[in-house]
Amino acid sequence: MRARALLIVLLLWGVAACSDPPKPPEPPARVVGYFTNWGVYARDFQVRDLDTSGAARRLTHLVYAFGKLTGGRCAAGDGWADFQKPIGAPDSVDGVADQPSDPLRGNFGQLRKLKAKYPGLKVIWSFGGWTGSAGFADAARDPAAFAASCRALLADARWAGVFDGVDVDWEYPNACGLRCDTSGPDALAKVLGALRTALGRDALVTAAIPADIGKLAAADYPAAARSADWLSAMTYDYFGTGTGTAAVTQQTAAHSPLEAYPGIPRAAATTSATVDEMLRRGIPASKLLLGIGFYGRGWTGVTGTEPGAPATGPANGRWEKGMEDYAVLARRCPPTGTAGGTAYAHCGTEWWSYDTPATIKAKMAYASSRSLGGAFAWELSGDTPTAELLGAVADGL
Repeated sequence: MRARALLIVLLLWGVAACSDPPKPPEPPARVVGYFTNWGVYARDFQVRDLDTSGAARRLTHLVYAFGKLTGGRCAAGDGWADFQKPIGAPDSVDGVADQPSDPLRGNFGQLRKLKAKYPGLKVIWSFGGWTGSAGFADAARDPAAFAASCRALLADARWAGVFDGVDVDWEYPNACGLRCDTSGPDALAKVLGALRTALGRDALVTAAIPADIGKLAAADYPAAARSADWLSAMTYDYFGTGTGTAAVTQQTAAHSPLEAYPGIPRAAATTSATVDEMLRRGIPASKLLLGIGFYGRGWTGVTGTEPGAPATGPANGRWEKGMEDYAVLARRCPPTGTAGGTAYAHCGTEWWSYDTPATIKAKMAYASSRSLGGAFAWELSGDTPTAELLGAVADGL
């Protein structure tokens, strides 16, 4: 009987040995959100709000925006908000007020407390942004020195351990944003490669990249992806009223459509067209994150309900003309229709385009169908007090 049992075991082992090895499990989708240092002022959006809203438990990664570049080197963007401002007990993650003797205060001190409460949460320091990208031209001339400065900044004794890596928000390498850049198509790849070398394999190195297909042709993004953990595709602001990065239109248009719709000003200005182009160029799907704007773009002087109606100018927003947070629009101007997989709202003489929990879940289903690495939100202060939009991102993935 023993011999027979041993023979059966050996036969079963042989079958298992000859079969294909099990495939490794797919890495969990990344749920990423940007937190801006200026949000703690007029917006009164504090690090603690990430905890009380439920956002912190849904996020896998938090990106802190922005650090700045001075002479091609990494530097803090706002010392007062970042690490000096005393945080009172009501705004503190653990309910304990900062003391004058505390070596670290401000957002960085609260981020340390948030990470202690959510040990799985990774925090990345982002540098650049729409108004802060000029310094990348200097960084690209000496990537090693740039990367060394970032490493030193992350290791500053006052906040060592708070940040798990660096995000490069260069708008845009070898193309025009607020200013035009001529650093060359390989500049971003060199910058990210230097960061990877300086920070090591365990650190996070990421970058935000444009959704505009023309700008995608200006730089070697597949080469950049080789050094990056992921690239965040800014698949929003395809159309707007001329503020920030949005393309100017005198007619209403969905600012972040998933797909083309009848009357769209440019058929290729969609999330799906952007993703198709990025994958065609060779960016691995697993290293590509889909961008979701937590705000709307709006026009005024509008009488037509559907997209494409004439407008007289940008609608009023609390912080910027032609732009408003989702949390405000959901109450003030709720959706009246959808176009291209995103929502729009016509109320009075105003017309707004923005994503809702329903359209976000559909976009996440699309991201999963393309095997993308996850999604990110710009930016978290636009969400509701219960983080409805971020919840839709996490649930949808």
